[in-house]
Amino acid sequence: MIRFSSLLKGVGLLAMGAAAAAVPTTVAQMRWHRRILLVTAPDAANPQLALQRRVLREWRGGGDRDLSVVQLVGGAVEGAGDTATGLRRRFKLPPDRFAALLIGKDGGVKLRSAQPLSPDTLQDTIDAMPMRQAGQR
Repeated sequence: MIRFSSLLKGVGLLAMGAAAAAVPTTVAQMRWHRRILLVTAPDAANPQLALQRRVLREWRGGGDRDLSVVQLVGGAVEGAGDTATGLRRRFKLPPDRFAALLIGKDGGVKLRSAQPLSPDTLQDTIDAMPMRQAGQR
């Protein structure tokens, strides 16, 4: 089984030191600093989760877009220090279905999908965000 943190390193989305990995930052603490792709699935065997992981592994555009990935699988959270219950409540995520949410630096949900997000969708949505456009000037 491929660990999700290995995928993050391969895509270049999030670099954490050993100390930071022990106590990950919460989604709320990432506000104004990072965009977040929140991926949730009922279990690790979910085929949509596997597809989203593959997309992220192959996507080369995430590193320069300030994107962190937070995975919520069953009751486990990886990539943030939040609880599964807290994230599910805050973003209205049912525990029995796959979902992918793109959260902007302002903390708002910019895109919500019941299907894995393609690299083009991620890239186009992020590139259209006002904070991304302001940073490119």
